[in-house]
Amino acid sequence: MKHYKEFVIGLDEAQAKVQGARCMDCGTPFCNSGCPVNNVIPDFNDLVYRGDWQNAITVLHSTNNFPEFTGRICPAPCEAACTLNVNDDAVGIKSIEHAIIDRAWSEGWVKPQPARHRTGKKVAVVGSGPAGLAAAQQLARAGHDVTVFEKNDRVGGLLRYGIPDFKMEKSHIDRRVEQMQAEGVSFRTGVLVGTFPKDSKVTNWAKETVSPEQLRKDFDAVLLAGGSEQSRDLPVPGRDLDGIHFAMEFLPQQNKVNAGDKVKGQLRADGKHVIVIGGGDTGSDCVGTSNRHGAASVTQFEVMPQPPEEENKPLVWPYWPLKLRTSSSHEEGCVREFAISTKAFTGEKGKVTGLTTVHVEFKDGKLVEIPGTEKTYPADLVLLAMGFVNPVPTVLDGFGIEKDPRGNARAHTEFAGGYVTSVPGVFAAGDMRRGQSLVVWAIREGRQAARSVDEFLMGFSDLPR
Repeated sequence: MKHYKEFVIGLDEAQAKVQGARCMDCGTPFCNSGCPVNNVIPDFNDLVYRGDWQNAITVLHSTNNFPEFTGRICPAPCEAACTLNVNDDAVGIKSIEHAIIDRAWSEGWVKPQPARHRTGKKVAVVGSGPAGLAAAQQLARAGHDVTVFEKNDRVGGLLRYGIPDFKMEKSHIDRRVEQMQAEGVSFRTGVLVGTFPKDSKVTNWAKETVSPEQLRKDFDAVLLAGGSEQSRDLPVPGRDLDGIHFAMEFLPQQNKVNAGDKVKGQLRADGKHVIVIGGGDTGSDCVGTSNRHGAASVTQFEVMPQPPEEENKPLVWPYWPLKLRTSSSHEEGCVREFAISTKAFTGEKGKVTGLTTVHVEFKDGKLVEIPGTEKTYPADLVLLAMGFVNPVPTVLDGFGIEKDPRGNARAHTEFAGGYVTSVPGVFAAGDMRRGQSLVVWAIREGRQAARSVDEFLMGFSDLPR
């Protein structure tokens, strides 16, 4: 809690071999289908068990461009689907993946793979998060000239400015950027595509803009792979008081400071009573960052009832279970309140000093207030971490793209014509198409969209899907 660096100790070779040996090489490996990128898990487990680490990274890279990202921040749906998980601890698949890629980097096995032949086709990728990076790498390896546009000052999207450094240090992004540059990918940071609402709270450090019309004119295809950055708000009385902020106002600032930048008026939790509203991963990240600032107290609210500590495995396996998940940030110090809803914020002299809550329960499929459960909590800093509703709408509107009812780009994922938007030559993948999701889903969509773009440009594609 005294620093922002990673603290998880990876498996050594002997421990990885033990985990690899626990894999049963099932006839129907549910872990493969549980993994959104369809990692060939039994194969690399066996290769680690046999000590063939170099072939293990080859198998891992065949489906996943960035296992150092997923090996650190993926929630591991593969382990929930592991057959051993029916009546024992699942195989430590995520930790094996982590060990393979770290070994590969240390041994120098991760090298640039530039295309042997150039196609002369130009592709613009908007957004440098995991979806954009995965697509850009695949398209560059197919021989296309790829330019990645990022509105903020560094490459990485929400990996860079949404994930705290103590979960994933940014050197992992930097060395992938170096690899991709050697493969021919160009990166343009600080460039906003389209326009941005003036009152938006979404992080935007762009110093120049490019119009959608110019992008379509200069490139043969455009792939929109930005994040779902529009935060869900809490419109209750007192919302306009100072000291109430979205999580994505708070987290990027600390990452920027960690990178050596100075942030004027940084949001800090030092000595404050912090309330985090939202019980997911973003809320957990706010908890960990607040504790590192030296908060006086940290309380996290979740509107849903507390889930069971252990799932009903016969009922839910091999699917992702509903269960109580306690992160390392929670263990560092946090009071967690479930089935609680905020009714109003209170304050003095325009600054928040507390909030009024009430407990809720499900009745007839709806959350209703429980009379007599009102309570007031002191609060000097309130962080809203209730998820994200859609991409910044002006980006999609600038291209004239048809949206689905949730405000995302409308595009299907079928094999033929997948990821194509309503505008010819413009594709969408990742959060911008599916809404807020996991890094592993972003990588999958980026890879699949790259194949669709390649087919659009060349009439066929050898890229894996």
